[in-house]
Amino acid sequence: MTYHAVDVEGSDRGGRWMVLCDHATNIVPDFVNGGCLGVAPADMARHIAFDPGAAGVSRALAAALEGPAVLSRFSRLVIDPNRGEDDPTLIMQLYDGTIIPGNRGISDLNAAERMRLCHRPYHAAIADLAARRAAPVIVSIHSFTPQLRGRPPRPWQVGVLYAEDTRLAHPLIARLAAEPDLSVGDNRPYTGHLPGDTIDRHAIAQHRLNVLIELRNDLIETPAQQRAWAARLAPILTETLARTGL
Repeated sequence: MTYHAVDVEGSDRGGRWMVLCDHATNIVPDFVNGGCLGVAPADMARHIAFDPGAAGVSRALAAALEGPAVLSRFSRLVIDPNRGEDDPTLIMQLYDGTIIPGNRGISDLNAAERMRLCHRPYHAAIADLAARRAAPVIVSIHSFTPQLRGRPPRPWQVGVLYAEDTRLAHPLIARLAAEPDLSVGDNRPYTGHLPGDTIDRHAIAQHRLNVLIELRNDLIETPAQQRAWAARLAPILTETLARTGL
């Protein structure tokens, strides 16, 4: 069976929004060490392997926004699609206290195979879809763990990440902050500046409107929670975009 590195849903939808999910799954393809990185199942179910809940939110959000969703089909531990090709953290050997045996001492040949079969097809799918749409607006959906090992708890329910292009991010932060029950991270729990990442490559470099949304993963554990967050975010995103006039 031919391996496919990317899922595209709703490519025929006519809305401006494109929803991306870089870390949609914890799949390790069979061509990578027979489908095993030597990581315990409990760790493969953690945020180190993928963004729990993000795929469900992305699919539901794309449908609500009448736009396509593009989702990876490989674990971030295989190769991280949200990193540039020359990023030293592209293939992690240690992540949040967990050693990744299948990545230790990885050869240039094996790294190149993961790049060819996973990383590049994912980005090619995004580039092709975006090029065929008029003035696409890119929103990337991620999730974050409530607390990294040995670190303080993270209080935000949602974070909005951005780099130098704040045309959509700043108005969205203000709109989300108006929600009485939300604590909103402004470039938290991470900053949005990562040269060569997905937003940099497909939005900033192309002068496309963009924003990256991080949701705390304990809030999107179930399909019902994922649908609820998508239903909440869709009108907020639509309203915010309309207010920018862009």
